[in-house]
Amino acid sequence: MDNRAGEMEVFVEAATQQSFSAAGRKLRLSPSAVSKLVSRLEERLGTRLMVRTTRNLQLTPEGEVYLERARRILDEIADTEQVVASGGAAMPRGRLRVTASIAFGVHYVVPLVRDYLATYPEVQLELSLSDDVVDIVGERTDVAIRSGNLRDTSLKARKLLESRRVVIASPAYLKVHGAPATPEDLTRHNCLTFSFRPTQEEWPFRNPGTHDIYTVPVSGNFEANNGPTVRTLCVDGVGLARVGRFHVQAEIDAERLVPVLEDFNPEDVELIHAVYAGHEHLAKRVRTFIDFLAARIA
Repeated sequence: MDNRAGEMEVFVEAATQQSFSAAGRKLRLSPSAVSKLVSRLEERLGTRLMVRTTRNLQLTPEGEVYLERARRILDEIADTEQVVASGGAAMPRGRLRVTASIAFGVHYVVPLVRDYLATYPEVQLELSLSDDVVDIVGERTDVAIRSGNLRDTSLKARKLLESRRVVIASPAYLKVHGAPATPEDLTRHNCLTFSFRPTQEEWPFRNPGTHDIYTVPVSGNFEANNGPTVRTLCVDGVGLARVGRFHVQAEIDAERLVPVLEDFNPEDVELIHAVYAGHEHLAKRVRTFIDFLAARIA
């Protein structure tokens, strides 16, 4: 492998495996050959890309930048060769790494997996559901589905859904404890909250007369790190919760949950985006997945 694309491939594999030996096994090269190719790449670029230790390899800031762009270039090369070899009508292929929040993943992504893979059988889909914010570049993730405001302006995003938030409780809970007539009544109720909020949880409300927005501190004896768990506990009558309506629409339709305090609802929405490291030539497997998801959800 004496060409630049070959050096990129070796570097990407070494960075991914964090080991010259593991990269060599995958590429059928000796560890010393991998090390020499990475060293030659660094010498040509005039900068250190990796810090070698006895245990693993760590990327320098320059190495992080090179890794991100090298992956894009290798994806483009693979896509281009596939298109040319198939006469311009290539199907997307390769491993597609997707992460989504647990609630959105359970409601929207998982039910679409079968149809997506049937449509694009050469894609290997790797789906991870977590409410943690994933480092797309560092975790080698192709698409991350996130809720809330987008903070990283270096990433591209496509809106998939917006859902109004709602305070809900089960009929069984309301029968025992009564329905809150005003937001201030929540101080006497068991409010289920989220453990990933850094401070005491406060729920926003709107004064129906003045339309001013204000917040009410809430508390309870249970907190969780994901929406589906909170929804389940609400259905079981443990307390009230405030979530995006898409989490609980099926339960509201089935009358297992009831919206409360709707006259005070501030009409704020939870935005859901597909986030990806965008560039001019987006890998076909990434583009088709985002298009497929957006079309089905719409």
